[in-house]
Amino acid sequence: MDDTLNISAIQHYAYCPRQFALIHVEQVWDDNRFTAEGLLLHRRVDGGEPEQRGHVRYERTVLLKSERLGLIGKMDLLEIDTSDGYRLIPVEYKRGRSKTQDWDRLQLCAQALCLEEMRHVDIEEGAIWYWETRRREEVRFDTALRARTEAIIVNARNLIRNGTTPPPTEERKRCRACSLYELCQPDALRQDHSAAYIRDLFQP
Repeated sequence: MDDTLNISAIQHYAYCPRQFALIHVEQVWDDNRFTAEGLLLHRRVDGGEPEQRGHVRYERTVLLKSERLGLIGKMDLLEIDTSDGYRLIPVEYKRGRSKTQDWDRLQLCAQALCLEEMRHVDIEEGAIWYWETRRREEVRFDTALRARTEAIIVNARNLIRNGTTPPPTEERKRCRACSLYELCQPDALRQDHSAAYIRDLFQP
């Protein structure tokens, strides 16, 4: 089995392990307004050519790979700042707004981990640019964020190997924003206790 994960899968798992399993185990997908707007945004971003502005070079749609973590993917934008040494700053574009949860930051951190392995550098920070608010959020790649990113990679890969789809999250607001809501049917599954009943029958 190919254990390689796409970097975008990290955000799926962090948002909801069930969503991750539906996409990457059961191979189902559906679009809603949010995914359509996200696709349009990335088309705009991906179309640009590399350019130089002063001491900063901008490279778009940079391909990424990590042998150690088993990751592949691409980043929206890489800023190479030579004004004071040599700094690489990964930048991710998102359609919405900044979140208290780390879903987007985990994906960005995974990009940084790939870059560090590929280019043999240390990367201290990156950024997420949010289309809805037109604001750029700086992200520090501290020890805690790195550890959580690597833990999610391991958990996501184990879920694929097990081939099981977890139950829906209890955070109903998050479910309503998911493009897979109609396919997932989280409310129906929450009300269906038959699986627990059958499991209890076989308990000693």
